[in-house]
Amino acid sequence: MDRAELLRLLMKRTNSVRQFIASQIPDRFRALVSAEDVLQEVWIDAFRMNHESIDHLDAWLSRAARSKLIDTIRAMQTAKRGGQWHQMLPGATTKSYMAFFNRVQDGDGKTPSRNYTEQEAHGVFVTRQPRPKGTKLYGPFTSAAGVRDAVNALQRVFKFRTCELDIRADDAKRRFFRPCLLHAIKQCTAPCADIISKQSYGKDIKRLVRLLNSKRSVLMRQLNREMTAAAEQRDYEEAALLRDRIKAIQSLELSGNVDEHVQPEVFYVDPADGLEKLRKLLDLSETPRIVEGIDIATLQGESSVGSLVCFIDGKPFKNGYRRYKIKTVEGMDDYAMIREVIARRYRHAAAAEELYPDVILIDGGLGQLHAALEAFEHLRQALEADGHDAVRPAMVVSLAKREELVYVQAQSQPHKLPRNNTGLRLLQQVRDEAHRFGQHYHHILRRKRTFNEDVKAGRKPPQVARKCSSTTGRKMSRGTKADPIIEEDFTQMPPEKP
Repeated sequence: MDRAELLRLLMKRTNSVRQFIASQIPDRFRALVSAEDVLQEVWIDAFRMNHESIDHLDAWLSRAARSKLIDTIRAMQTAKRGGQWHQMLPGATTKSYMAFFNRVQDGDGKTPSRNYTEQEAHGVFVTRQPRPKGTKLYGPFTSAAGVRDAVNALQRVFKFRTCELDIRADDAKRRFFRPCLLHAIKQCTAPCADIISKQSYGKDIKRLVRLLNSKRSVLMRQLNREMTAAAEQRDYEEAALLRDRIKAIQSLELSGNVDEHVQPEVFYVDPADGLEKLRKLLDLSETPRIVEGIDIATLQGESSVGSLVCFIDGKPFKNGYRRYKIKTVEGMDDYAMIREVIARRYRHAAAAEELYPDVILIDGGLGQLHAALEAFEHLRQALEADGHDAVRPAMVVSLAKREELVYVQAQSQPHKLPRNNTGLRLLQQVRDEAHRFGQHYHHILRRKRTFNEDVKAGRKPPQVARKCSSTTGRKMSRGTKADPIIEEDFTQMPPEKP
């Protein structure tokens, strides 16, 4: 088989081999291993071999794909996280160990760290690019401004240098060097000008390292005594500076922590895993497939709308989106608006004319959940009063903002889940999509209302130039495409209970 024929056959099998490799990657390595990288390695080896026939090539590709995948996973290295000051978070570990297979946190965003150089006269620096050798690294920290303020405060106490000068003990011209302004304001002992001995400067650095590696109680007590003395002497400016210095040193406690400071929202969520976690959370007999979210958008009771979004298998299903103008509620009454939206959306499902979704999510807290349950109960009573059988929804929950508490029907206490729980992440996606969709429609109605008011008042709207087509160069028509989203506008509401 010649090279041209081999190349043609490999091109035909690219997608199938890529899918095969992706299917063989274990779940815990899916965020770290790229099927495309393994495929490239397989292709390189394929060109180095002589293949007798097409059957021989197909058999070899499957074996080579498994072998390369196993080698890739075995080659991955892990680093154990140390204590508070030596912990290596993504900003340091993935950059220091060149973690090529880390597809989750390989962005350019870096957290600030503090390090000092191991030269003749150590320097202390705040950096986002730690030096590979000759440094001792502390961090990373969540607040860059807080770290810089803390370094300035520590410099007033330990008087270390923060310059980039290359200071050597064998440099005889150091004693003629003029130190910078930091020495004049007594924030640096000027080892660059040989004003302080190497031993004395080293003692100051050792005290600083001892402080960073241990508790700060001694330094904090000293600063508190100075602040109290300054306040008693009515030197309030000095007391305020010492207070700010104490706060800056306390900010050193905000060293990065994976569980607390890494935002899980930036990571990919597997829909299947999210639905499985949701099944366990809600104690459902089967994994839910259809989740619908409801939200209300209003501004001081004007242009109030309700939105409903639909997720199937953890992904948005745009054809299932609905939006509603609130017709029966005036003023600010979220509960009544939720009851109206539910009555208009699920009146057919309550009469067994269509199916309920597996999970119905209400944006809000316990009050919004009770309002939704009241609406379903009202639908049931209205149908039974007419002699019809009524169907109840399988599961109704609500998700409160800020604390992200999940309220479940028939349960008195909410669930507070970890931020990285995939079930919570899925509910957040549904809630945020319902909020976005509702706000979009609410803004459309507000613009229409403002336009109508301007027309009635005789004010002309500003002229908007029509855009030209990028292909024909002609001005485009003022007509726009019809909105594919269905707007439910039923005027018949369920009969009130006599």
